[in-house]
Amino acid sequence: MKKSGGAADPFWDDSPIVDEADIFTELHVTQGSSLFLGRYSINEVLAVLNKKGFLKEARKRFLWPLAYEFDSDDYPTQRLQIYLREPAPDNLIVDIKVKECDFVGKDTVGGLPELAPQKALAFEWLTIQNPLVKPGEPFSPMPGQTRPGLSLRAKIMDLFVYLGRLTRKDCLLAFPAYFHNGVLFSRYFHFWDPRKEAEVLAIRRAFRHMPFRQLAWVVHLNCLRRADGTVYEWQAAEQLFPFTRPLKDYFDSRRYKEAVKADLKGLSFSVDKAEFERKSADIPAFCGGS
Repeated sequence: MKKSGGAADPFWDDSPIVDEADIFTELHVTQGSSLFLGRYSINEVLAVLNKKGFLKEARKRFLWPLAYEFDSDDYPTQRLQIYLREPAPDNLIVDIKVKECDFVGKDTVGGLPELAPQKALAFEWLTIQNPLVKPGEPFSPMPGQTRPGLSLRAKIMDLFVYLGRLTRKDCLLAFPAYFHNGVLFSRYFHFWDPRKEAEVLAIRRAFRHMPFRQLAWVVHLNCLRRADGTVYEWQAAEQLFPFTRPLKDYFDSRRYKEAVKADLKGLSFSVDKAEFERKSADIPAFCGGS
């Protein structure tokens, strides 16, 4: 089921969408694919966006008026897209795929506690971009970007945390498709596997003086080398933001921290500069080499 919103919908109203006291009062609503997360009307979703300051931020950035599309054909995975003025690819601001699921932590290293399945709010896809920058206009992209972002990471994270706690989840769950997303998420999230946590930390530490955008492309273009000379390829892995004490204790445990520390000692990386020079020639940020 797919829904769209335009000029007649609440996104176009200057006043709050619903009274704050009425937001998400019906937590017992029967699950159903026509509602966001099987519970909430689109008006309630928009009310939270209003409550957490997203609509105010959009107006401040001249991203107004707004329209939306809501697609739950693949329920329990649902997709919410927010556009400038009207639904169209060139007008896209936010594109998010989200679902509720159980996270079952697989064995990582010995000595870590075993946990029961954790109720998770999982983000399968997230794009936040500025449609006022037209395709072809110069900017320095991250891998996967066709438009610049909006520097709304903290505000979006606050929104996710609010939604996760509201729906009584044990954690937020991300599966970053790109290295740079894994690093950006790591300010709030931990990789379930301490070896992956150590891997990302080791790369960041080894190239702390390299511009982050450049490092993102080095990894994406497979120009990073391990100590034995083999190519390092990014492999996505589960990152969690814990809400409950058992999950917090897992990441705070001495065994988890010791495992990260032990792996850090054995990790070493270098950049194949000639390969990067060749592969990055067509990226606007790096044309002519850097």
